Amino acid sequence: MRVVIAEDQVLLREGLARLFVDGGHEVVAAVGDADHLLATVGGHRPDLVVVDIRMPPSFTDEGARAAREIKQVHPEVGVLVLSQHIETTHAVELVTLGGFGYLLKDRVLDVGEFLGAAQRVAAGGSALDPQVVAQLVSPAGGQGPLAELSEREREVLKLMAEGLTNTGIAKRLYLSERTVEAHVRHVLMKLRLPEGEDGHRRVLAVLAHLRETPVQ
Repeated sequence: MRVVIAEDQVLLREGLARLFVDGGHEVVAAVGDADHLLATVGGHRPDLVVVDIRMPPSFTDEGARAAREIKQVHPEVGVLVLSQHIETTHAVELVTLGGFGYLLKDRVLDVGEFLGAAQRVAAGGSALDPQVVAQLVSPAGGQGPLAELSEREREVLKLMAEGLTNTGIAKRLYLSERTVEAHVRHVLMKLRLPEGEDGHRRVLAVLAHLRETPVQ
């Protein structure tokens, strides 16, 4: 996997580069701002771009805007946005493009999980941070279809929204794949969502429902 990193904090930028290199991947470029990121991506044609959501000069949403621009010009490139705080607007909007991930920076500490999410995004899949998903799937006031889900079904829904396959969910929850398939079927039925084998299509279905659900 060929990776471009955009992060203004030198230590974090170098740390991310080391994680990818130690994981057997190639870091083809590492930059400290978002201004020249699109040109860098065009020149190196990476499989994945990792970008901080807050970059110079304003430290607001330069990373999110750069991510959107990259996906528009190079839709085949996976983009993984990192954020210090939970922010759902950009996450839900951009993940619908496919090949997109949104993780809190603390998630980097779990190297295996982080690299797994990065590879999933590079392959065209989706990855949303568990804390972002948890906020999205919390039933508002105990009303609506989400309130009908059991605790286990809500756990499965969170992992579906993170972009995990049934196999990945089974490993995470220490369940058999057949049990997970049953839970997924019940979740989709209760949320009145169409079934589908494609992992990203399933994420889109879940997010389409969540966008209509008030977030507390």
